Amino acid sequence: MFEYENKYKDFGLVAGIDEAGRGPLAGPVVCACVIMPLESDKIIEGINDSKKLSAKKRAELYEKIISTAIDYCIVPIDEKTIDEINILNATKLGMEKALNGLKNPPYVVLIDAVKINTSTMQENIIKGDAKSYNIAAASILAKEFRDRLMISLAEKYPNYSFEKHKGYGTKDHITALKQFGKCEIHRDSFIKNFIN
Repeated sequence: MFEYENKYKDFGLVAGIDEAGRGPLAGPVVCACVIMPLESDKIIEGINDSKKLSAKKRAELYEKIISTAIDYCIVPIDEKTIDEINILNATKLGMEKALNGLKNPPYVVLIDAVKINTSTMQENIIKGDAKSYNIAAASILAKEFRDRLMISLAEKYPNYSFEKHKGYGTKDHITALKQFGKCEIHRDSFIKNFIN
């Protein structure tokens, strides 16, 4: 998990960026950028690709990352923007905003498979959330932030069970869409095949 960090750490701060929520039918895409300390006594055990962690473990690590990070920024990009500029461009916009939101500019930013528009040196790593400590930490921040947001939105839009599927296109979600129609946080560009 430290191959890329070790390559750059002697030159300056190393940041990682990842996103959560590119695929759902509802809610934002959430991007996170984080700079984790790399001293051996500050390494957090258990940081891994957020998709490989239980919800309980992810919630624990989220708190640890926030309290340990040198710097971090989390940016949601809403469904209206996703519909206007498409999900890839919305993801890049969120990643750029998250990087620009850091108070400590990094020497390099490691990104999970996406190239963004920035003057900061970047390295784009396929499956980066399984290969880089900083990207994995960013993936946990993005996923946990988004899950908590969708759980809170479930109270506002109780017909859709967002607390269960977090906006992804599960059978139950699609059934609810057909029964109740869309709500304010649905992505029109994603749901057009499911409702008339």
